[in-house]
Amino acid sequence: MLPLDIALFHAINADASTLPSVVTAARWISQQLPIAMGGVLAGCLVVGSPTQRRELTLALVSMALAWVGVQLLRYAIAAPRPAQLGIGIQWVEHAARAGFPSMHAAGAFALAASLQASRTTRGLARLGWAAAFAIAWSRVCLGVHFPSDVLAGMLAGTLSAWAIHALSSAPRWLSWRRRFSAYWSRQALPWARHR
Repeated sequence: MLPLDIALFHAINADASTLPSVVTAARWISQQLPIAMGGVLAGCLVVGSPTQRRELTLALVSMALAWVGVQLLRYAIAAPRPAQLGIGIQWVEHAARAGFPSMHAAGAFALAASLQASRTTRGLARLGWAAAFAIAWSRVCLGVHFPSDVLAGMLAGTLSAWAIHALSSAPRWLSWRRRFSAYWSRQALPWARHR
């Protein structure tokens, strides 16, 4: 573990001198905000246009890919959480399982990046980014993750969203490329016109 990671953890982790309202806010952000975000997504899926529903479905698939990526990384790198090492104060109950990367951060950033990449959900993207950064902060504030866990979660979530959006646009790109190549092969090869 890098000394900078531990120093940042101690700077962000709530301690006995932290205002109770800060701890309460961090708990709400960490535990209730993801549920509220899920409710907003569900509502948008119900009342949204077909295009919005498609883009929100891509966001959900991005979050699912982030979940799989985090599970694989946790299996490969069984990094302990701060409380398992006796570092800082843990303000919420949490199982003693691998903490690298942060699942909360990965899911929140996958959602925010996916909303940003979509045309009709960019208005929601601002809320998504604000929620993602708040969730990342809350996980360190509450002592359940190191900053490196959260940064890895941010990266895993963002890359998952980019991957899903790249794959979703690939068929259109390949179709355009095929038509473009066919056109130019006929123009360049006069005998190909008669086929």
